[in-house]
Amino acid sequence: MKYLLSAAAAALTVTSASAQMLELEKDELTFGFIKLTDMAPLAVAYEQGYFLDEGLFVTLEAQANWKVLLDGVIDGQLDGAHMLAGQPLAATIGYGTEAHIITPFSMDLNGNGITVSNEVWDLMRPHIPSMEDGRPQHPISAEALAPVVEQFRDEGKPFNMGMVFPVSTHNYELRYWLAAGGLHPGYYSPENISGQIAADVFLSVTPPPQMPATLEAGTIYGYCVGEPWNQQAVFKGIGVPVITDYQIWKNNPEKVFGITNEFAAQYPNTTLAVTKALIRAAIWLDENDNANRPEAVEILSRPEYVGADYDVIANSMTGFFEFEKGDKRDIPDFNVFFRYNATYPFYSDAVWYLTQMRRWGQIPEAKSDAWYDEVARKVYKPEIYLEAARLLVDEGFANEADFPWDSDGYKAPTPAADIIDGIPYDGRAPNAYLESLPIGLKADQIVVGSEVQG
Repeated sequence: MKYLLSAAAAALTVTSASAQMLELEKDELTFGFIKLTDMAPLAVAYEQGYFLDEGLFVTLEAQANWKVLLDGVIDGQLDGAHMLAGQPLAATIGYGTEAHIITPFSMDLNGNGITVSNEVWDLMRPHIPSMEDGRPQHPISAEALAPVVEQFRDEGKPFNMGMVFPVSTHNYELRYWLAAGGLHPGYYSPENISGQIAADVFLSVTPPPQMPATLEAGTIYGYCVGEPWNQQAVFKGIGVPVITDYQIWKNNPEKVFGITNEFAAQYPNTTLAVTKALIRAAIWLDENDNANRPEAVEILSRPEYVGADYDVIANSMTGFFEFEKGDKRDIPDFNVFFRYNATYPFYSDAVWYLTQMRRWGQIPEAKSDAWYDEVARKVYKPEIYLEAARLLVDEGFANEADFPWDSDGYKAPTPAADIIDGIPYDGRAPNAYLESLPIGLKADQIVVGSEVQG
């Protein structure tokens, strides 16, 4: 398939390995981020000069939490931001704050983990098989947590866990892991947005950098968060990561870069230029078998970015992940920024997030398969991504073979072997997928009060 550029892009003179200066409608931009290692494409695009190569003068600003960040993009204080993939989707369908947010760029794959307190780990450990060397066998199922939750219930203690935001990947991954082990993480309803209706495990919001301290204080017994906040628990000796999201769902989508639909319409060349710079940053992060990761870790360890110790960030970002102290295992794909088409905004990724919103009641009523596809296309914009990619290939900054030019926007179905509960996922058939999940809303079911009806 021949990919056609916009007239403005096609008219540019091509110089090999020299960025083509698009006619920018806006060249001074402010982008927001949360202090997590997966904001790396923004930091790298800034520090490596990729934004400047496009004629963009960018300021990067850390935000207090995900709601402040989203509000900043909607009201124009921020031109764009590192976002939870669920945020543009939720805003566009009017769950929470209503606004049409789009993404031309997916920031990464994987990168999260689930950590429990030392006390909970000690109680889980007898229920986890051991390998020949005595270490626990991975991946660890939430079935090992079930007797602990039951013990707490018998003692009259609710089992509380933290996640970072109601529409975060972390909420959905934690819920997925719990449900795969037979534990109910609770429903949402229009009248009750706690997400704790009929729950065995009670999930609540904790900002990422505060996770370790909240765990240490005993307010929560575990959490799901991005790095470096799982490794921080290991370094502080206060908790044990039990599973990474790579082990829950191999190469699952994570953050996105979000802008308003109005921004993209008003500043199309600026949007292309930003996307180009971010793609170059992603390529740099993964090229030569992650050879640049130590430099990336040094950048991220600076206080203006993530601000965690170099060793803490390096512990997950350089191809390893430490579970218990000294139990460091090879997970080369724990952070993926470019390979496996990580940066392409696939409709099937958007559909998965929407299925999880429906599964747990954030979308209160059944929707047709066509609705899922329509929303995905409103929010995820592979056409912008491919236009930016074509420019980079023409400039000599990217390889033709590294982009899915002929994709219809849907990945091949994820096989059962790549998902912890052994249930395959096909983004083209969201309702059939929802029916295949043992725990969660199906068909015309709705949550009324504390009951599921239908």
